[in-house]
Amino acid sequence: MTEDVFESAARSYERAAEELERAVAHLRVTAQHFRDRDVPRGCAHAFAAQGHVTGAQNLLDELARLHASRARPEI
Repeated sequence: MTEDVFESAARSYERAAEELERAVAHLRVTAQHFRDRDVPRGCAHAFAAQGHVTGAQNLLDELARLHASRARPEI
C-alpha cells in the first residue's frame, strides 16, 4: 500500500468514529426524551442514531473489503 492509501484509510476510520460519536449523542438525547416521556422525539433521535451506526458500518465494510483485496492468505 502507498502512503496515500494509508492516509485514505486513516481518514475513513476517523469518519467512522465521527459517525459513531454522532450516534452516541443522539442516543443520549433519546434517553432524555424517554425520561421525559416524549416518545416521538425519542424515537426520532433513536432512528437518527441508527442512521449514523449504519454509516459507520458502511465505512468499516468498505475498509474490510479493501483489506481483503490486499491480504494474502498464508499457506
